[in-house]
Amino acid sequence: MINFKKIVAEKIAKAANLNLEEIYSYIEIPPNQDMGDYAFPCFKLAKVLKKAPPVIATELKEKIEEDNNVEKVNIVGGYLNFYINKLELTKSVLTEIDLKNDNYGSNETGKDKTIIVEYSSPNIAKPFHIGHLRNTVIGSALYKIYKYLGYNAIGINHLGDYGTQFGKMIEGYKRWGTEYDLENNPIDQCMDIYVRINNLCKEDESVLEQCRENFKKIEDGDPYYVEIWNKFKNLSLKEFQKIYDLLGVTFDSFNGEAFYSDKMDEVVEKLQENSCLKDSEGAKIVDLEDKGLGVCIIKKSDGSSIYATRDLAAILYRAKTYDFDKCLYVVAYEQNLHFKQIFEVAKCLDLPKKCLNGLEHVAYGMVRLTTGKMSTREGTVIKVDELLQEAIDRVEKVIEDKNPEMENKEEEAKKKMVGVNHEAKKYTYDARKIQEKLAHYDYSNNGKKMVFLTFDDGSSTTVTPEILKALKENDVRATFFVTGENIERGGQKAKDLIKESFEYGNAIANHSYTHDYKVLYPGRTLNLDNFLADFNKTDELLKEILGPYFSTRVIRCPGGHMSWKGMDQLDNYLDENNMASIDWNALIADAEGKKKNAQELLDYAINTSQGKDIVVLLMHDTYGKEETAKALPHIIKYFKDNGYEFKTLS
Repeated sequence: MINFKKIVAEKIAKAANLNLEEIYSYIEIPPNQDMGDYAFPCFKLAKVLKKAPPVIATELKEKIEEDNNVEKVNIVGGYLNFYINKLELTKSVLTEIDLKNDNYGSNETGKDKTIIVEYSSPNIAKPFHIGHLRNTVIGSALYKIYKYLGYNAIGINHLGDYGTQFGKMIEGYKRWGTEYDLENNPIDQCMDIYVRINNLCKEDESVLEQCRENFKKIEDGDPYYVEIWNKFKNLSLKEFQKIYDLLGVTFDSFNGEAFYSDKMDEVVEKLQENSCLKDSEGAKIVDLEDKGLGVCIIKKSDGSSIYATRDLAAILYRAKTYDFDKCLYVVAYEQNLHFKQIFEVAKCLDLPKKCLNGLEHVAYGMVRLTTGKMSTREGTVIKVDELLQEAIDRVEKVIEDKNPEMENKEEEAKKKMVGVNHEAKKYTYDARKIQEKLAHYDYSNNGKKMVFLTFDDGSSTTVTPEILKALKENDVRATFFVTGENIERGGQKAKDLIKESFEYGNAIANHSYTHDYKVLYPGRTLNLDNFLADFNKTDELLKEILGPYFSTRVIRCPGGHMSWKGMDQLDNYLDENNMASIDWNALIADAEGKKKNAQELLDYAINTSQGKDIVVLLMHDTYGKEETAKALPHIIKYFKDNGYEFKTLS
């Protein structure tokens, strides 16, 4: 896009005969549009030119020529105001949108830079409450924005999985565990145990002391206590993931406080080496009184650590592991002092200057009830899963009230992405755009390479599992064009494979129910009624398997769209319903001719994709396609090695 600010700076620099970079840094955005698009404060030059700002503004204006980019320049006091040609701006923006497509707005600000964003960070064995929602949404937004700006973004869920509260949980579990079924609604069960044990601790100090001993046994690696702790952790993560999936939130690491439990000694050693550590009544502290920050406890008098020590160990580990340029902590403002303290103490850890300068606390307001702060101990929290479900229910009611004739009201309310689960949106690409490209034999994409792995005629109980295994091992997703008859043929196992594929992030699309050319295209001509009835049957089957909210707008015509007569009526139907019919442009050998072995299929995939930015590979996961499954890892490797991004169709 045209850099209009730079054009303005060049005009001023030329007229004033001054340094371009300096002039560029002075340019401002006016407080309202009536005052122009850019403003130059001439008082910045008053000392250099030894003239009053209004005089400087007048002299500069006389030397600046208006053109296609700058249509007007006027003076307001000591400011020069510049008005950009809106037609040129519009043309520039639309050109870039057309050029960058889905990448419009992205840039390379963060090229070769790493940013860590720590967010969400709920406590294990406690409800994911509304306070965590704000943290999660803000952090996820920052993570995605920085990624879009070209940074190597690392999203970390710093789980609260360490501390005395787990000694309490274990004590409660020891006392009342047989009363609870933790496999059924585990978070609510854990919360009830936690509230009960806290009440008992208030009544009996000896119980609290036993809880502390329990936590010490976790720290010491006692197998029994570690096993219970891991049980709480795994059950909690499973429940949290349901919320993350609904919100479309992802992480690159779930290393919580416990991960750093064996990394704290290095922190203590470095603080001692740099003479930053002091003894205070048996505890180890860093005195920050001269900074107005009090003292930061590193080790308590009983030798145990606190979360400040673990946060310092995390900073040290992240600096070594990621060599980060920025590390953002998305945490409520009540932790302001804590982060000021650990950022100050981190200066004693011999960290690179860029890492120290990149530490930043992204504070936000606490979420409170009308009765005050929420407390898990007291059982006064608003749970996110219930809140989100209520939001969905309310949206559905509004739709029902405002537009009762709308189809798929539940789908609209739930905001499910067609053909993929919510979390898998990041892998998808607009199928309509690919349909258009294939229809015009235009496989260019401005040098940005994309490959779509597509599989027809599944699910099969023999080949599909091998296909899914290869996809997972290589961390890529694909689009599965399924046929209803083959799903029914495979029974419950085939249906489970559909679920597994969908939950992993693959796109599920419709390839008809019968795949019977005589029914779909009698006399080689499309019968639209038969065609739609056949495809609807598979749609209904998919809803039975994946739930009533599932729908897909992506289909593949058996035999290919290009093979039959009378397809205009289908095209009209697809256009009216915002659907897409997808053919292919590579690896037709998997469908035609004599049976190929894995090496032959790989060779065909390579040869038929040459010179194409956009590649749609035709493969099959139906019975008898074992060689396709064998070839798949090698096909994936080829496209990875050649810079292709793997996308799904939706």
